[in-house]
Amino acid sequence: MRTRSPVGGYDQRRGEIAHYFDRTAAQAWARLTSDAPVGRIRATVRAGRDRMRTTLLSWLPADLRGLRLLDAGCGTGALAVEAARRGADVLAVDLSPTLVDLARERLPHDLGEGRIEFRAGDLLDPGLGHFDHVVAMDSLIHYELPDAVRVLQALTARTRGSLLFTFAPRTPALAAMHAVGRMFPRGDRSPALQPMAETRLRTMLATHTPLWHPVRTQRVASGFYTSQALELRPAGTAA
Repeated sequence: MRTRSPVGGYDQRRGEIAHYFDRTAAQAWARLTSDAPVGRIRATVRAGRDRMRTTLLSWLPADLRGLRLLDAGCGTGALAVEAARRGADVLAVDLSPTLVDLARERLPHDLGEGRIEFRAGDLLDPGLGHFDHVVAMDSLIHYELPDAVRVLQALTARTRGSLLFTFAPRTPALAAMHAVGRMFPRGDRSPALQPMAETRLRTMLATHTPLWHPVRTQRVASGFYTSQALELRPAGTAA
C-alpha cells in the first residue's frame, strides 16, 4: 500500500504543538521532566508519564545492541537515554528545538555501547531513514484520529520490528478534564488532546496498516494523566 503523507490538519496541528512546547510551555515542561518539586496535579502527570515510559521500555528487547530506534517526540530525552543504555543506536526527534537542546544538556555520559543523536524536526522526515523499533510516547495525542493513523502508516513503512505508540483513550473522566481545560483563557491552554475510541482506532489501523497487527495494549491512569499504549508488529511476529 502506498503511504500518503498527512497534510492539512496534520501540518497545522504540528505547527501549533511546536509553538506551544517550544515557547509557551518550555519552562514548565523542563521542570516536569526533572526532579524538581511540582504541584499536586503535575505530580500525577509526572508519575503517569514515568509509568508509561517504563511500560514502553518493557516492550522493547532487553538487549538493543546493533539495533536502530526512533524516539518520535523525544521531549527531554528520558526514554532515549534508557534505550541507549541497552545498546541502541537512537535517533531522538522532537518538534521543539528548545526541548531538544535541553535533552542534549541532560545527556549522561554512561550510555555504554549505545548512542543518541538528538534532532529538532518532523518525525515523518523521510531523511531519518529506517528503524528496527519506533516509540512514539504521547506524541500523537494532539492529532485527530485520521491524521494519527496516517502518521502510523508512514512510520510502519520504515520500521522492521515494532512500533509502540500511545493515544488518549476516550473515557468520561478524560472528557471532564477537557471540559475544565476549555474554561482557561486561550493563551493558557495547551493544544487539546484528541481522545480516540480504541475500537475505531483498531478498525482504521486494520484498513491503513493491514500488514501490521496490534499485539498488546496497556492503559496508565494517574490523576490528570491518562494514556494508553499499543504495540504494533508485522503480521506473523509475536511480542
